[in-house]
Amino acid sequence: MWVYIMADRYRGAMYLDITAHLGARVRQHRCGDGSDFCRGYGLDRLVWAERAGSAAEAIGHEKRLKKWRREWKSALIERGNPEWADLFDLVG
Repeated sequence: MWVYIMADRYRGAMYLDITAHLGARVRQHRCGDGSDFCRGYGLDRLVWAERAGSAAEAIGHEKRLKKWRREWKSALIERGNPEWADLFDLVG
């Protein structure tokens, strides 16, 4: 399982979710089939992803992160991806 964040640009709109198949899920977002939110805001850039040990861990981590302030999520992304580069090629 994966917890991941999609974005449209540096410090832009963010979408946080979980999936078992990260590459396939990101491809869905890029084709406009992943979520209405991503399609509506043009979120097609994978900017952060973290593997979870189980579905329960992924769900718990997702719920915690969704409660975080935007600045905290941005800082989390920038620790490993300061330019908010698209990481899809690393996982796709």
